[in-house]
Amino acid sequence: QVQLVESGGGLVQTGASLRLSCAASALTFSMYAMAWFRQAPGKEREFVAAISRSGDSTVYADSVRGRFTTSRDNARNTVVLQMNSLKPEDTAVYYCAAKFGASPQLVRSSPSYWGQGTQVTVSS
Repeated sequence: QVQLVESGGGLVQTGASLRLSCAASALTFSMYAMAWFRQAPGKEREFVAAISRSGDSTVYADSVRGRFTTSRDNARNTVVLQMNSLKPEDTAVYYCAAKFGASPQLVRSSPSYWGQGTQVTVSS
């Protein structure tokens, strides 16, 4: 079965950077659009970023555009979220998601598979 495993979360100060990774298994990775979501305490899960199957197209939420960058390595079955200039409002559990044969817009709206999440905490 498809498995997505996030790593790289932690506790950092405002303005710092973190690099999240998502390792995928039991799927033909290059056939899946990938996305990142997050959920802060007491809030609904929200979209962060998505990337096309080839990696040549990305979509970002307004709240992270210019600070976060997502990329993928299809040879290593991994997708990365580079987070710079972190703010306390970025504190959340970050989830990796996947959808077969999809565009970044479609994986954003209806992902098929989810990882277990990794905690990111930004202190002020």
